[in-house]
Amino acid sequence: MRLIPHFLALCCAIVAVPGMAAPLSDLYQVREPVTSQQPAEREEALRKAFDTLVLRLTGNAETDQAAVAQLRKDPQQLIGRYAYEDNAVVVNFDPITTERALRSAGLSLWGADRPSILTWWLGESPNGSQLVGDAQEGSVDLQAAAQHRGLPLRLPLADLSEQLAATAETVAAKDPQALREVSERYDADGLLAVVARQSGEAWEASWQLWLGDLQTKGKASGDSRAALADAVMLAVSKFLAPQYRVAPGETSEITLEVLGADIERFAELDRLLEPFGARLQRVESDRLVYRLNASPEQLRAQLALARLQEVPVDESEAQPLDAAAPLEQPGQPAAEQPPQADKGKVLRYRW
Repeated sequence: MRLIPHFLALCCAIVAVPGMAAPLSDLYQVREPVTSQQPAEREEALRKAFDTLVLRLTGNAETDQAAVAQLRKDPQQLIGRYAYEDNAVVVNFDPITTERALRSAGLSLWGADRPSILTWWLGESPNGSQLVGDAQEGSVDLQAAAQHRGLPLRLPLADLSEQLAATAETVAAKDPQALREVSERYDADGLLAVVARQSGEAWEASWQLWLGDLQTKGKASGDSRAALADAVMLAVSKFLAPQYRVAPGETSEITLEVLGADIERFAELDRLLEPFGARLQRVESDRLVYRLNASPEQLRAQLALARLQEVPVDESEAQPLDAAAPLEQPGQPAAEQPPQADKGKVLRYRW
């Protein structure tokens, strides 16, 4: 087999990939409020930061394992550094050390590659409705809450056309079609629609989330707009985490075949498969074959972020490739192929 010429550029091409699934660079950074820098308060803040991170990585507030309790007693063994900023302590946990410790403690973790959520947040008051847009009033609370709960948040521009389109009826509607139409320009993975209002001294909200075939809704409350935003983002994070996290020992070797790839899609796919240690085995025209270690459920959820469609193996148009064979180089004689290896489970997808 000779590689198709345009695939020869894949290894060196730098491609601007549309931002769908969003890797979080600050996933292991936690900010906790403090009133002083006294040792006792600092130690308590570090423990709270550990709790926040565990919830961010698992979506589960009930972690009763003894090993986790031991880590919580001395979270500094997982911390790279911390510093005081304004009225908070900003804690940077070491990603490798923390992940290894939590997996050793038996926790199922959600990685840094997460679906981007476009949020239509409509605030209602006696003076009317106001859509929260990027860099507008209220956006800081939403961005801070999303970071605190480990969600890649996007906000609309909230220009005049969007202000007119995102009415209370549209945002609260059970059918998201109207919102989907005005959301196309942002190319996000999911839609979060929130109607928030102040009731006396408290804030309340009704929210709905759509992500692929997944849908959920709920209500939240808080004693401030910032607290309300945090409650909504926490509920969304708890719902999404089980779709992507995987328990230690639940991975197996998988052969993944992807049809319909081009340079841009190759770059996106390569990034999505990075957490699984994927190894490209074969290239044949627009067909890519990888070997990787993952659970089928987690891999399916990850590939859904690239909007890939699963193809039943027995309905493929071509015979499956030998994923154990080495990747051939143009201009070189074909290498002698080793005996066929057990490919384990085979999943096939196409764009």
